[in-house]
Amino acid sequence: MKAVKILFSIVFLAILVSNVRLISHWTESRGVYDDICYLRQAHLFQRFGWQGLDTSLARDDDGYLGAKLRSINYPEWNDPARAPCHTQTADGKKYVLTPPPGTGFVLALFPEGFQVIPLYALANIIIAGFALYGLWRARQPGALALAVAFGALSIYFMINPTKASYSMAPTMVVCSLAGLLTARLFADEDRPRLLMLAIVGILLGLSASFRIANVLLSAGYFLFFGVSFLILRNRTSFLQGLSLGLGFLVGVVPVLAANMINSGNPLVSAYGGQDTQAPRLDLAVLRAYLGDTQFPLILLLCLWTALLWRFSSQSCVRRLALLVAGNLALNLAFFATHPVFTQYYTIPIAMLTLWTVLFATIFSREMQGVQVDGPGRSEMLSRAT
Repeated sequence: MKAVKILFSIVFLAILVSNVRLISHWTESRGVYDDICYLRQAHLFQRFGWQGLDTSLARDDDGYLGAKLRSINYPEWNDPARAPCHTQTADGKKYVLTPPPGTGFVLALFPEGFQVIPLYALANIIIAGFALYGLWRARQPGALALAVAFGALSIYFMINPTKASYSMAPTMVVCSLAGLLTARLFADEDRPRLLMLAIVGILLGLSASFRIANVLLSAGYFLFFGVSFLILRNRTSFLQGLSLGLGFLVGVVPVLAANMINSGNPLVSAYGGQDTQAPRLDLAVLRAYLGDTQFPLILLLCLWTALLWRFSSQSCVRRLALLVAGNLALNLAFFATHPVFTQYYTIPIAMLTLWTVLFATIFSREMQGVQVDGPGRSEMLSRAT
């Protein structure tokens, strides 16, 4: 087992090095409108600090946005009404950015002109770290095989499709950490782990700062803990739901603050057009998903979740499978009825699910080994974890 882990650790690191080499040749002027808008948000943070949450085009007095648009030969670079990923507020007084502030904030942590490369390199290193942790934590051959396959896949995904949007790099990191902590939450059903549940809530709320659609990543969690309280009606289930909810509210504060500053209402985002249309079934969108690489990945994760529920002898793991299944169903229902298709829309829920079920499988196999070896080892493992 150790030799196998060493071998695939080298494989993971080789994929990581290949990714970083590829990223090092990227340019920040690839002609994608969303890229420029994320970079403008970063520029505002670097100029004005937290006041960079105000994304009014009137603050572009240094010509940053115009220069970026001219660099990609955008014909209407000086027309505020035609500025990409900006929208006019309801009162008609200003034009503001539509994306939430999180992606711009993480880009602002790096020097202007050299922001995307270090962001993606760092995100790749973090994801590789999670993959290596899963590889070395796996104790059973089956769990090891899953850690090898999906660890390598997760590192590969950090290039394609993650490169399609700057918002995906931080999203992937948050999904990996939230998945690990979610699996840890259900590793021992005798402990409520309220602090850890609050941290998961913070991460899920924070993910919406990178992409508004990421707010859906929390849907299955609220469904699960809400139904649990309605069924059990006890103090523990209430505190669990409360911890998750309070953590989520803390995490989503940047989005609420940005909405308040830019649209005048914390619950109203600056998005418009197709992104705000009512859900409807569009066969063209469905066909696009069925023909994309997202579909087999989602299908595999659905099967894995079903097998986790069907064959696990541990009630805590079966409960986790129900949470994951509900989250998958709600997210897939939304994107299947959303009028826009992209190659990365379902990747966040897919990666959150992947990390959750992977670590759940690893932890459950550990607990099965503990039960076989007797209570003495169970106590020792409990102290170690």
